Amino acid sequence: MNLILSPDNCIKLLRKNGCSNRVIKHCMAVRDVAVKIAINAHADVELVEAGALLHDIGRSKTHGIFHAVEGVKIAQKLGLSKDIINIIERHIGAGIPRDEAVRIGLPPKDYLPLTLEEKIVCHADSLINNCSRQNIENEIEKALKEDLSEYAKRLKVLHKELSDICGININYI
Repeated sequence: MNLILSPDNCIKLLRKNGCSNRVIKHCMAVRDVAVKIAINAHADVELVEAGALLHDIGRSKTHGIFHAVEGVKIAQKLGLSKDIINIIERHIGAGIPRDEAVRIGLPPKDYLPLTLEEKIVCHADSLINNCSRQNIENEIEKALKEDLSEYAKRLKVLHKELSDICGININYI
């Protein structure tokens, strides 16, 4: 399926695949932030919207870090576009490099967002705590308290990159 799904169809897919209302509300909150960033970054807004809505479809199977892997399986089975599949796969941990993926038990590969749209959804997810907007500093502080310094560094780098592209601190979009 190469065309981008409408927001309503994305939400129907989340429900049909067993995502809870809480996961759907989270995905909608991520979508709201991601679309604002995409507009400011002159990115593909439709792709960002669909990717943000579907990024956690794998949470219908697990809530651990493997939700991205499960999400890819679901998206492939549904015949979703490679662009959407990449967003689902690469939204975790502000992008996880291969060596870290291996250490935490993920299949050995890079989970780093590459395209602007992948980076936007990945970062927007970090700006939402459950269903509420947070500043990136809050997520960085949580990461450091959990001794996740590499994650904290990736958050800072991605935040700066997207803020520079948008010409405004993403916290204020």
